[in-house]
Amino acid sequence: MYKFNYVKADSVDAAAAAVSGSEDGKILAGGMTLLPTMKQRLAAPSDLVDLGGIDALKGIEVSGDSVTIGAMTTHATVAASADVAGAIPALTELASGIGDPQVRNRGTIGGSVANSDPSADYPAAVVALGATVVTNKREIAGDDFFLDIFETALEEDEIITAVRFPIPEKAAYIKFPNPASRYAVVGVFVCTGGGDVRVGVTGAGPCAFRATGIEDALKADFSAAAVDGVTVDGSEFNEDMHASAEFRTSLVSVGAKRAVAALS
Repeated sequence: MYKFNYVKADSVDAAAAAVSGSEDGKILAGGMTLLPTMKQRLAAPSDLVDLGGIDALKGIEVSGDSVTIGAMTTHATVAASADVAGAIPALTELASGIGDPQVRNRGTIGGSVANSDPSADYPAAVVALGATVVTNKREIAGDDFFLDIFETALEEDEIITAVRFPIPEKAAYIKFPNPASRYAVVGVFVCTGGGDVRVGVTGAGPCAFRATGIEDALKADFSAAAVDGVTVDGSEFNEDMHASAEFRTSLVSVGAKRAVAALS
């Protein structure tokens, strides 16, 4: 690592001020991506502003028709939450499949969403469920949040404080994981509610997105067979040593069919 200043913030306002006042400060949540990147000397922030001491950013609240999860709530906490399991069981299943126990006990939902890793799990749920990303400045609709690989709608000194998920009628998440990292080669989150169907995809493209063609087909006929008639455009899909763009295109359809079958 290169030399940097370490700041342990005691409030969101203090954290935002520390980032704004630094030359090139970065927010530290779980550190699952940032710290390894720094160790490899691929990143050299001037300051690390740690959110770990801000208790207000931790916790889960189920109220009315939504589940609100504090940004510094770990994956393990979400996976073990009876409240989340009772409201959106697909979210607990998603969280339980992230990485390994060490990652789940350090990684946070806010860090995952803010990082916009193309293979992260939570972004699929954010776009599929129509979640709201709450920050210290505003509320951002999930559909507008993920812009590109590692790029979001967040401003430089904007900090996620919570993610609010509407409770669907039913939802399922199907993931095809990398066998080593457990990252999603492709992950498909399908949910229904209020006569609507939403399908969120991660792992396939530069960032999470909604598969609107599949959504339209499922609105007309909520069955696995309906997905067969949908052409998925994989021309801009990711391609690497783990899967070709063509294979990822196929996995989007297969994942959607399996999710629908699980809900039927």
